Amino acid sequence: MVVDLSKTNSLINQFVSEIRDIEIQNDRLRFRRNIERVGEIAAYEISKTLEFQKRSIQTPLGKIDIPVLKEQPVLGTILRAGLPLHNGLLNYFDQADNAFISAYRHHHEDGTFEIKLEYMASSSIENKILIIADPMLATGNSMALTLQEVFKLGKPKHTHIVSVIASEAGIEKVRNLIDNFTLWTGAIDKELNSLSYIVPGLGDAGDLAFGEKMQH
Repeated sequence: MVVDLSKTNSLINQFVSEIRDIEIQNDRLRFRRNIERVGEIAAYEISKTLEFQKRSIQTPLGKIDIPVLKEQPVLGTILRAGLPLHNGLLNYFDQADNAFISAYRHHHEDGTFEIKLEYMASSSIENKILIIADPMLATGNSMALTLQEVFKLGKPKHTHIVSVIASEAGIEKVRNLIDNFTLWTGAIDKELNSLSYIVPGLGDAGDLAFGEKMQH
């Protein structure tokens, strides 16, 4: 299932508009915080789909039964661009276990690139709810490689993918890989340019959040 959060008028459209804005992007702190906010909104929306159970809470004046999460999800992120989005999810699922995956584009002199995965640290995901964050679901190749590696650790009960902007090509790539997933995104763009960046997109999320990286 694909949930395009921009289809309902809400503050997420305000935050995504600022994330895309070339002038506002110059403020790295605001850029990171807006991506973090998208993660927080996605966490709240995802929480509505999870299992809850009643817990008896002792207050200073009595007891009350309140629904609380039955189990915590595992939060995964693709380094480095996914860190602000992951922080937003972690702000709300603050007791969750976590997974970190280093996947990046290795560029060749002819302009082509391949996705390389060099590091992964993850808690057990067997029969757990997995929520994995990557701000830009462009070609979907990084997400596909990441999921293939993570699934070697176990089979999650359900996989939620969170992005700020997704392309139609990236969504199709994920659909062809797994069927038991939900994508939550702040917007869906149709195009990819010759460098496989989303158009109109927002540019390079990692560079805008943390500074330009040296090519290798």
